[in-house]
Amino acid sequence: MIDEQALLEALNSTPVVDGRPRDLWADDAVLRRWAQEHGGPDEAPALDWLRTARDAVQAATRGPLPETELRRILAGAHRVPEVGREELRWPLHGPPERRLAVELVLAWYEVRARRPGRLRPCGNDECRLFLLDRSRANTARWCSMKTCGNRLKARRHQERVRQEPGA
Repeated sequence: MIDEQALLEALNSTPVVDGRPRDLWADDAVLRRWAQEHGGPDEAPALDWLRTARDAVQAATRGPLPETELRRILAGAHRVPEVGREELRWPLHGPPERRLAVELVLAWYEVRARRPGRLRPCGNDECRLFLLDRSRANTARWCSMKTCGNRLKARRHQERVRQEPGA
């Protein structure tokens, strides 16, 4: 199952390291481990679908919804209620190689519905990470105050000092 933390791990799997974009999921072993940790298959077709789903939810979080791509990922997936002794379950049915990719997209939609406006890209244009703002005021701007926040605040301060008369 993909929860909020797993969704953020997927979204943040393409960081900028030392000024260069990286794709942590380009390494099949890394993605296989992630898929196994979240109860999904780890064969090549499933990994390809996971990368596709990750790219689609990243694009959707940054801007316009890639409807065609999301429809392609979700095609044939459905939930059927199952009555248990103490609970009603809604297991996901569909192509097994797409199950975890579908769960990733569904987790993205669920976070957007339950926490509207709180899942967003970092406010640092040089950063490719995302954040889920859990603050009461919904004012978080950076993936990390320690890195992006402090860096941007220091940069803005230096610019103001340079623009002051007599500086």
